[in-house]
Amino acid sequence: MKDEFRDSPAGALTRRKLLKTSGLATLGLFGAPVGLAYTPQPVTQRAGEFGELSATDPGGIDLYLEHKDLLVGGKSTRTIAINGSIPGPVIRMQEGKEALIRVHNRMPESTSIHWHGILLPYNMDGVPGISFPGIGPGETFTYRFPVRQNGTYWYHSHTGLQEQLGHYGQLILEPADPDPVDYDVEYSIILSDWTFEDPHRVLWKLKTMEGYYNFQRPTLANIDEQMKATGMSLTEVMGKRLAMDGMRMDPTDIADITGATYTYLMNGKAAHENPTFIAKPGQRVRLRIVNASTMTFYDIRIPGLPMVVVQADGQNIKPVETDELRIAVAETYDVIVTLPDDQAYTLFAETMDRSGYARGTLAPRMGISADVPEQRQRPMLTMADMGMVMHDGMKVMNGDDQEGMQRDMPHGDSGNGHGKELATTNLIQRIKHGPDQHGPASIAMGQTAYRRLDYPGAGLGDDGWRVLTYSQLRALKEPYGRRPPTRQFNLHLTGNMHKYIWGFDGKKWSQSDMLRFQYGERLRINFINDTMMSHPIHLHGMWMDLYAGADDYGDNPRKHTVIVQPAELLTVDITVDAPGQWAFHCHLLYHMEAGMFRTVAVVRSLEGGSIDVKA
Repeated sequence: MKDEFRDSPAGALTRRKLLKTSGLATLGLFGAPVGLAYTPQPVTQRAGEFGELSATDPGGIDLYLEHKDLLVGGKSTRTIAINGSIPGPVIRMQEGKEALIRVHNRMPESTSIHWHGILLPYNMDGVPGISFPGIGPGETFTYRFPVRQNGTYWYHSHTGLQEQLGHYGQLILEPADPDPVDYDVEYSIILSDWTFEDPHRVLWKLKTMEGYYNFQRPTLANIDEQMKATGMSLTEVMGKRLAMDGMRMDPTDIADITGATYTYLMNGKAAHENPTFIAKPGQRVRLRIVNASTMTFYDIRIPGLPMVVVQADGQNIKPVETDELRIAVAETYDVIVTLPDDQAYTLFAETMDRSGYARGTLAPRMGISADVPEQRQRPMLTMADMGMVMHDGMKVMNGDDQEGMQRDMPHGDSGNGHGKELATTNLIQRIKHGPDQHGPASIAMGQTAYRRLDYPGAGLGDDGWRVLTYSQLRALKEPYGRRPPTRQFNLHLTGNMHKYIWGFDGKKWSQSDMLRFQYGERLRINFINDTMMSHPIHLHGMWMDLYAGADDYGDNPRKHTVIVQPAELLTVDITVDAPGQWAFHCHLLYHMEAGMFRTVAVVRSLEGGSIDVKA
């Protein structure tokens, strides 16, 4: 499909540590070019001036990683630039061909690139200490893998906190067959967050003082504001505060890091720089939206224009028209919008905690813009976010049923479907928590975990606008490998905000064992969020089929990253078809760094050892 605007300005292109494998990523050495003692040099090049490359063209492509001074929001700062820019170049690939990418590390510390959401051999996944050693200073690493899918994805560093310094970019995989999405012009929309502080200093602050960046906490001084925001009486507000305090929870724990330090970016540009995307009236515009942030959820809308969501995490879905959507860190959505007239519209990405926003303009020509919406009242968490739900007729586990869910189902010869098949529709809607055995990394736990597929998220749904929810996502076509699972287990998302420790089942990564998936099995994981925060959970190397409440099992969407909301019970089914070791983690960078990470080992049998993937 012809694109008339490939050379449009402002980055308007038309079509995230795990392990520190050496001491080079410590605060002392890594901070040398970035930390407080560093004095930026005068620069003129602005962030957001990125290009486009095609990794499946003959000869492949080269990516050059280096520290570089750039202007971010008009202020000089030290970045990790890819081919001279942040974000890095948009990389295109053609489904059915082989991608060839040479990554040259020009920095004094090790680095890596992870191809987020891409199905590939484990040694090409780009996670230091799990799938490869990392790319040492001065070294070149060649990524080579077949392109087995299509859609919108992204890439980023999986080393230390490098992602926070601009080490990310968008991937567009062109389909081998005709694209079911009809459009006239397309643009990359890459959302991110930037701090002028050393990222290691940010993490130190989070570990030193709970809620360091949360300047929106409820106090006696702003109790009138709380009453207005919630519609509660003084007695009700005080009762809620006492209940929260009793559970050591804060109703404003929406985001760990806020606009107190963050500048929010769209295509590397701050809101006042207003990147512009050109389209003629009547044209169907495809916006390929990636949330490449480290910690920020965005609520996206275009006032006056409906959006038709056509793709989620690179997978085509049945079109859904909506007015607003929430995009978690690491998720991607493709939407279609049509300009009805010869005027400008604001592409508004408001942060979930309402402490800031990124924005751009969709317009028929350069030089015009639309009004920027007023920021909304910041949301407060509710009793429902604490798992305190009333008896509402939901199907609920109790007694023996709950015990059955909390133990693994018999695995048998599950890879061939000889084990006991689990239900695929009308799943249990909520479970009550049993005794807390989750240790020091879990200090808060709601009474109940329940399904929240219809819930748009804190701060959404009260404006009269349509808001996208997971319950609306349906696969356009039934994905391959869709069969009932024969084994399941629960995975609790846990945290201790006071010590800034995050983990699964009350353990951070350094204390945990590998999760073992049996090759060929169909596996179910029930995520149970014991925390007051939303977590975007990402599995490398394999798809997660999200239970979205569909009557037909084949209609459930396929995702690489899922939001697990506070007190939520969320279920995914996985076809274990990728030998090797894989990362499995929360995609909030500082949560992952603080322990919310597990290693998955794909094994031949649950009693046996690992698979030799080279055999």
